Amino acid sequence: MNIVYLIGLLLAFFFVLFGITVDLNAEKVIDFGQLIRFFDLASVLIVIGGTLAVVVACYPKQVRSMFKHFRIMLGAKTFNPEKYIDELVELAQIARKNGLLALEERANAQTDPFFKQAIMLIVDATDPERVRNILTNDIEQTSARHQEVIAMYDRGAGAAPAFGMIGTLVGLIKMLYGLDGADMSSLGPNMGVALITTFYGSIMAHVVFTPIATNLSARDEEEIICREIILEGIMAIQSGENPKYLRERLLTFMQQKNRDGSGDKGKGKGKGKGSEE
Repeated sequence: MNIVYLIGLLLAFFFVLFGITVDLNAEKVIDFGQLIRFFDLASVLIVIGGTLAVVVACYPKQVRSMFKHFRIMLGAKTFNPEKYIDELVELAQIARKNGLLALEERANAQTDPFFKQAIMLIVDATDPERVRNILTNDIEQTSARHQEVIAMYDRGAGAAPAFGMIGTLVGLIKMLYGLDGADMSSLGPNMGVALITTFYGSIMAHVVFTPIATNLSARDEEEIICREIILEGIMAIQSGENPKYLRERLLTFMQQKNRDGSGDKGKGKGKGKGSEE
């Protein structure tokens, strides 16, 4: 479970509600009755309905998988580069001792379809240039699909404030037409109702859509880095590269602080294996 996202979302709504209901200068410090002033059905329909309509019109295919996007974003599964580096180094050791055909069993045990495909390509003695082209194309197409999904939520983040302004203009126009012979004391409350749609639009853009797009972008970067690690590792295994040098090369895909930790971990493993042998 992506606890950090949920905590951030809850804190955002908490501080908004805190700002609405709390008045330190009033006799009643917390007044939940203020919340009713921030609800207007027409504004809800304009902002939420209009924004979702634009998103559906622009991204009809991607919107069908919206629940899947939430599951990916909220899920605890993350792509761990260290795990893939360790597996690739282990595969390189097996290939050097027993040949590439010995990797077929490990390929069938793989749960990652991309990793399994990459291993099977070299097991089947596919030309190295063709292996690289196939895997590179797979990475590019995967990233392109991810970017389309991210763009959908970015579009929602842009459309929500726009519909908030549309709702405000609608409310102001209605208010101005109703001013003829009206009680001027109602001007303030009517103006407040007109501005509620802008409030809704800002909430939807910055609390709902933008965090989703940012989280999905982070997941995309994690997956693409791991796939690039797999690509380089598989090509190195096919060319018979030394597993020790392979680890050092693959670690360059990671941040320096993580790279050092993984390197120490790898050295520890190497020493353990050497002592057993």
